[in-house]
Amino acid sequence: MKTFQLAMALGLTTISTFTSAQQLEISITNLTQGLIYTPILVGAHTSDVSLFNVGEAASAELQAMAEGGDISGLATMLTTASADIVENPASGMLMPGTSTTTSLMTADTNTHLSITTMLLPTNDGFVGLNAWPIPTEAGTYTVMVNAYDAGTEANDEIVNGGGMPGVPGIPGAPGGDAGTGGTGVTTTEANETVHIHRGSLGDDDLTGGKSDLDSSVHRWLNPVARVTVTVM
Repeated sequence: MKTFQLAMALGLTTISTFTSAQQLEISITNLTQGLIYTPILVGAHTSDVSLFNVGEAASAELQAMAEGGDISGLATMLTTASADIVENPASGMLMPGTSTTTSLMTADTNTHLSITTMLLPTNDGFVGLNAWPIPTEAGTYTVMVNAYDAGTEANDEIVNGGGMPGVPGIPGAPGGDAGTGGTGVTTTEANETVHIHRGSLGDDDLTGGKSDLDSSVHRWLNPVARVTVTVM
């Protein structure tokens, strides 16, 4: 009888450990009028992991994503931390007003969710859901997400094909709606830590002016993304 009870107890312990993992369905919506998301990174991880810290300098991995859309460094960082990740669920860029949905099975220890992607056209602006506690109760949860500035590059708003860390300029405007010939909004930034993005200035001169960005298309207010998480 005691042997049977012990076996049952072990069985229940095994079941409990298994069911503590969670199946998530995650939908990400681009809420902006004219900004485009580069490939997105989604990760569930432990509570002591974060992609960035507001008020602190960006990591090299975050800088590469925020300036050039390269999520590989952050993906490696999360993988090393035994996170459950999905890379590029939209299979490319996510256009304004559109959504992408992905599924993620999380380990029982991976209790927090992070999502990030670069915003184009910006110098080092990115969408950042950082270490959001995943609810344990089944249901659908919605989070409005802000845009952050990595603080690693001056927001000159010049579209010149830049994008490598340390190279000024914006990699491109995939919507084909930027101008040329801008002289540059600024060459320096007072805040060199991760912070809420002030937004793009832009102008209405598509062949000159200070900015290559169109103020009627590329300006935005937070939030820039809606994340809907369904816990199964």
